[in-house]
Amino acid sequence: MTRGGQGLARVAVVVRAGAAPLWWLGVCAAGVGVLVPGLTGRRIGVLAGAALFLVAAAVVAYGRRGRYRALARSAARASRHDVLQDRAVTARNWRRGHRWWLLLAFLAAVGGAFAAPAAAGLLLAGCGVGLWLKAAWVGRLERDGEVLLWVRVDWLDKGAGRPAGKAVKAYRTTGIAAGDAAPGGARRRTPALV
Repeated sequence: MTRGGQGLARVAVVVRAGAAPLWWLGVCAAGVGVLVPGLTGRRIGVLAGAALFLVAAAVVAYGRRGRYRALARSAARASRHDVLQDRAVTARNWRRGHRWWLLLAFLAAVGGAFAAPAAAGLLLAGCGVGLWLKAAWVGRLERDGEVLLWVRVDWLDKGAGRPAGKAVKAYRTTGIAAGDAAPGGARRRTPALV
C-alpha cells in the first residue's frame, strides 16, 4: 500500500465467507447425528434441529442490521491509493482465521448428537444459511445505494473478522463495478464474449 492507502475487504464477502463452511459442516454433523439414536431419539432430535435451524437462520440474518446500516450511511469514498482485496483472498483469510472455531463447532455438533441426534448439526447449518441471507441483504443495501461497501483489513483483524464489530469505525465505498465480487459478495459473472 502506497501513499497512505489502506487494504480494503468487501463487507458482503466477509459476511458470506463463513456461510459455506458452516452449512457443509452442519449438514455433515447432522448426517452423522442421524446415525446415532441419542438420548432423545431420532425423531425428537430432528424436529428440535429443524426448529433450531429456523431460529439460527433468522437470528444470524437479522442480527446487527442497524449497525450495518449506520456504518453504510456514514461511509466515505475510498481513496484512489486504497488497495481492494480480491474476493478469494478475503474469503481465504476469514476461513483461515476461523478454522479452529469451525473445527470445534463441528466436533461439538457431532458430540451433541449423542444427546439429540442431528439437532446441533442443523443449528450449525442454520447459522450458515443466516450468513447467506445477511450477505444477500448487504447486497440489496449496496444496490439501493449504488455503491459497494468495503471495510479496512486492519480493523477486520482487530475485530476477529467481524465486519460490523466494535473495531470497525466506518466503511468505505466504491462504484458498483469495482472489485471482482458482485453486490452481496457472490462471484461476479462476466458476460460471455460473442
